[in-house]
Amino acid sequence: MIGSYVAVGDSFTEGVGDPGPDEAFVGWADRFAVLLADRRPEGDFRYTNLAVRGRLLDQIVAEQVPRVARLAPDLVSFAAGGNDIIRPGTDPDEVAERFERAVAALTAAAGTVLVTTGFDTRGVPVLRHLRGKIATYNGHVRAVADRYGCPVLDLWSLRSVQDRRAWDADRLHLSPEGHTRVALRAGQALGLRVPADPDQPWPPLPPRGTLGVRRDDVHWAREYLVPWIGRRLRGESSGDHVIAKGALSPDDIKVRIAAVA
Repeated sequence: MIGSYVAVGDSFTEGVGDPGPDEAFVGWADRFAVLLADRRPEGDFRYTNLAVRGRLLDQIVAEQVPRVARLAPDLVSFAAGGNDIIRPGTDPDEVAERFERAVAALTAAAGTVLVTTGFDTRGVPVLRHLRGKIATYNGHVRAVADRYGCPVLDLWSLRSVQDRRAWDADRLHLSPEGHTRVALRAGQALGLRVPADPDQPWPPLPPRGTLGVRRDDVHWAREYLVPWIGRRLRGESSGDHVIAKGALSPDDIKVRIAAVA
């Protein structure tokens, strides 16, 4: 019976790709918080989302981990290192060492630390070549989880997110349905009974012709890939002026989800 939960991380945990009725996003962590709150008496659950898009592992450790220590929650989810891994020249072994130090600090501050693996990027054009690097990092994450007794939110094995409908138009962040499936998988990682199977097959799609695929690829490159590269070259981050969502009411999250459903 988890009475308090803090979500730590980057754009994945902030919920980018799962828009609410305002400027903020919802995302898997907010949806997961609702699943947890529904198992508590009304009003007897605290949730805080500290995640900010674009954050690197060391930034997450510096900005968010100290706040976890002050909140001392029953549960903290820790999804970090992905932005480091996709940077050219980074060493997944070295990133994993810093990841482990962060897990050690979090386990001293929270009752349970839920760690997260990276996705299998076989179907993501701009990240496909990093699949081996991500798999190496995932191996370290699982080893760290074993050493510290952490449950693992294993996204690599979540087959349903290999469908393009699980992803936002930018092909880098999950869609609302993709976030929903991750929230369900998080519940499973903690041994909870969840209301639906996160790996439930998608309805079949009509086949797409080669021309349509190429047109979509050109649109994606123009609208998302080129601006992303531009930010990298300028040393900018999508989260430079973003403030974490902070404390959220599960009832308010339900209202925001319903508003865009």
